[in-house]
Amino acid sequence: MNEHASAAPAAAAEHRAKAKRAGRRVRMGSLNRRMIGVAAIWIVALLVIGGFALDRVLSRSIVSSFDNQLTFVLNSMIASAEIDPIGEVRFNRPLADQRFVEPYSGFYYQVSGVGADTLASRSLWDRRLRVVGMHTDIKPHLYDSDEFSTKENAEPLRIVERDAVLPGSSVRWRFQVAQSRETIDDQIRKLRSTLIWSFSALGVGLIVLAALQTFYGLWPLRRVRQEVTAIRTGEKTRISDEFPTEITPLTEEINQLLAHSEAQAEEARRHAGNLAHALKTPLTVITNAATAHAPDLADTVCREALVMRRQVDHHLARARAIGRRASAQSRSTVWESLEAVQRAVDRLHEGVTVDIAGSHGAQVRVERQDLDEMLGNLVENAAKYGGGRVFVTVEPKEKIVDILVEDDGPGIPEEKRGELFARGARLDTTGKPGTGLGLAIVRDVAEIYGGSIHLEESEDLGGLLARLTLPAG
Repeated sequence: MNEHASAAPAAAAEHRAKAKRAGRRVRMGSLNRRMIGVAAIWIVALLVIGGFALDRVLSRSIVSSFDNQLTFVLNSMIASAEIDPIGEVRFNRPLADQRFVEPYSGFYYQVSGVGADTLASRSLWDRRLRVVGMHTDIKPHLYDSDEFSTKENAEPLRIVERDAVLPGSSVRWRFQVAQSRETIDDQIRKLRSTLIWSFSALGVGLIVLAALQTFYGLWPLRRVRQEVTAIRTGEKTRISDEFPTEITPLTEEINQLLAHSEAQAEEARRHAGNLAHALKTPLTVITNAATAHAPDLADTVCREALVMRRQVDHHLARARAIGRRASAQSRSTVWESLEAVQRAVDRLHEGVTVDIAGSHGAQVRVERQDLDEMLGNLVENAAKYGGGRVFVTVEPKEKIVDILVEDDGPGIPEEKRGELFARGARLDTTGKPGTGLGLAIVRDVAEIYGGSIHLEESEDLGGLLARLTLPAG
């Protein structure tokens, strides 16, 4: 019952996590849709703003042209007006537009004054333009009016009017010219219809172009996916270099990741080979002793088991170093590790003196446990095979730190130094305990962190000098 009760919340939490991941995938959506959507929003917004602005400019241009014509007729009418002998207004020449004499033609004029008869065009017939005292100056005034509109018939007017005092008369005359707005309203409707259709076609064309550009522009990414699929199925081992400049860094990083994975796989195989080689000899010794019913079988098993345990510990340390290699935050102070190793060597080797010199604050980009492992192997080898003196120097440089471990032993000929890094290799024939993997482990761990180790001859002590180079922290 308790197991079911504890499993239910875990299942519910897992279900919520899956739903959250699925929701995140839905929200992320397609890159194509996002790019086309953003382009469509900008295209529509710009076309709407541009269309509105163009409509306003062209509509005002139509109205302005219409007003200029009305104003021209008004000025011509005032220029031809005069006072007759009875004090009324008349024109000394007829107005040229024929629409003024056609009833309800949509083009009208009217001249009115206080206390005088109104002079109106025949096109007004039985109607008159409304005269309001909105202004008292002699400038032309333009406005719209619905005074002739009814429920049955709508006739919006555009009116221009101006006051004038004619020679020989003290009356202030109001000259008015009116024309139906149907002409300009029809022009504006046609203009807006043309703008809507043309801008709609332009918008659709631009969105289609943006979609084509998006599909064409993202096509190299589809090729990258195909290349990765080919790598996964074993058809290829690397992504080709035939990609645009913007995609090339991505493909290079993928190729480097593949190379890194292959290197890790090779390290794992080499690591397994090292461990197998290290365990093979102790197992053979135990098997031979057991087959021969050796009287010291128990001692042999304990001794060889200790050797195997040490091998396993070494390889586990190397495996941990590989796992921690990706941590860019690893920092260790070399002097602190050397002091710890010095104390351990002083307890294990009574007649050996370990001296440390150099920088106290030098740091390396290595985990402390791995640094202790490498320095411990080097200093212990120097103490074991030297003459009693071990000298360690810490030399920080620009991007690296050199750690020099010297001893006063007999040294190793230059032609045989490379053999020490082979698995299980030992040049010592004195029977001192050891596995022959110390320097090999130091080399492997140092290379994992981007460092190296070289064996040289000590100029000061005359023995072997091990130069461990690690990246500075």
